[in-house]
Amino acid sequence: MEKNGKIFVAPPKDGSDFKELFKQLAAAGAGRPLGSDGFPQGPWTPELLAEAISQIDSNRIGVDLRTVQLWFQENDKGISPSNIRWLARIFGCDDPEATSEWQMELSAAQSRLTAKRRDSKKTGSSTGLLVPDMPPPVTIDDQTQPASVLAQGIDATRQRQGFSLAKKSEALFSHGSPLNLPASIFAGASALGFLSYIVGIHSATYIRADGVVKQVGFLWAPNWTFLFMVLLPLFFAFVIELLVFWKHDARFRLVAQGDRLESDDAWTRNVHAYSYTYWAVFLICVLFAGLLQWIGVCLIPLINGGGKYAVDWGKLAIVHPEVISVPMTIVFTGLAYLYMCLCFYLFFAGLILLHTIVHDLWRIEEASTMRPVEHRRQGGEIGLRVMRGIFRCTVLGVLVAICMKVQSSYLSSNGGDIVTWIAHDMSSVLYGRQDSANSFSYRMPTHYSSLLVAISTCIVFLYGSIRLGVGKRFRVLLWRMSAVVGLLFASYLMIDAFEGFSILLGVGVLLATYGLFDPEFGRWRASELGSNQSVS
Repeated sequence: MEKNGKIFVAPPKDGSDFKELFKQLAAAGAGRPLGSDGFPQGPWTPELLAEAISQIDSNRIGVDLRTVQLWFQENDKGISPSNIRWLARIFGCDDPEATSEWQMELSAAQSRLTAKRRDSKKTGSSTGLLVPDMPPPVTIDDQTQPASVLAQGIDATRQRQGFSLAKKSEALFSHGSPLNLPASIFAGASALGFLSYIVGIHSATYIRADGVVKQVGFLWAPNWTFLFMVLLPLFFAFVIELLVFWKHDARFRLVAQGDRLESDDAWTRNVHAYSYTYWAVFLICVLFAGLLQWIGVCLIPLINGGGKYAVDWGKLAIVHPEVISVPMTIVFTGLAYLYMCLCFYLFFAGLILLHTIVHDLWRIEEASTMRPVEHRRQGGEIGLRVMRGIFRCTVLGVLVAICMKVQSSYLSSNGGDIVTWIAHDMSSVLYGRQDSANSFSYRMPTHYSSLLVAISTCIVFLYGSIRLGVGKRFRVLLWRMSAVVGLLFASYLMIDAFEGFSILLGVGVLLATYGLFDPEFGRWRASELGSNQSVS
């Protein structure tokens, strides 16, 4: 039968499983264009079918050749719901009605294969103890090879792909112990703290030109201590938890009709698709935020004996050379800025991974139009857990930006130390005190970099809220999360903008801190009340 210039085979509806049905259709060349003489051009091959699926306009990522080869082989590997959609387009010859029929037929055939595979595992458990396991043979291009040989070939192919910054960055989060990355960040910050003690800048003061005595010690700077010792390790811990949950559990459950190998390959392709983004972020963090900022903010002022930047621990040698020498300051600030730029690259890499998870989940949900109600409910629960993790990471990201801006604003203020400065700002409103305005104006590049951190973090949360939405059932919860993020971002913007900004900042930080423990804001209490009522 001919349809749209292609060979059309109607769904047989004979109860065949996916392997049996696919073998018949591939041999018949269903969906292949007719030749110039009006006769079929021959059966499908893995290469031809993979190319045909990848050429579908709405299929943005295509399909991996190894995945298609598994369909042709005699194994128990099935097909994922997203690939059922594309295969139905091929067998349906781009006809909407025929494609819909084939999508239902392929889904039913895959369900039968899953049931048959489950039954065979139950019946074969006893005989498997008597017969030694042998790798099943697989056939590719009329050549029979053991499955172990094919696996070695796949591994060799992956090794020949060369260096991939995206994959290496993702591996830092997903491979090994979940404690490795947070502990490494904490260890680096601790090492810098010990070095500051050794060189004598852990706690130091200087008298500004207007007579204000300011504390500029390294350990008094929250953007170098609290940020790297508390906020970033927590951020990486939450990203790792969410990534491992999605990659090894949730994603496989949503594509349960496929197989683990196909799910892992699809995720790897998704990560690799962001390669340019990883390289762009790496260059910005290392070249601009790291090297060029260090040269402009630290190196040149130290060499010239001053500049238009506020004095801090990195420029203390200019006003107190007896405390630390210029060469020692250059070495220490170089190490600190190198550590900082690498940490912030990993921070932005974590945001990219969160975006990848959201986009991957949204695409799977969009492609799975034939899912039963139970699976859709499961997808909603997974989406809610993803949004909880993203909310926690967003809160920590904005808190990182707050630490950066608070320290930068303090250096240009009249406060003696950062704690006293915030306390005086709060008391100026509570007790009606009037503080004199800042008398010094400096260049503050940290204001700009902190704004980039805050905006980038909030954009990931906004993208997740729009793409997932997590249904009407969780819409109120999502609005609560959005309100807390909005309040925290507003408090960041208002830092040092008016007297009493610290009150708004304190409220935002308290709500955000509570949200880290209970992102659903009262769900614990509701669940406890429900359990108590059920017991009574």
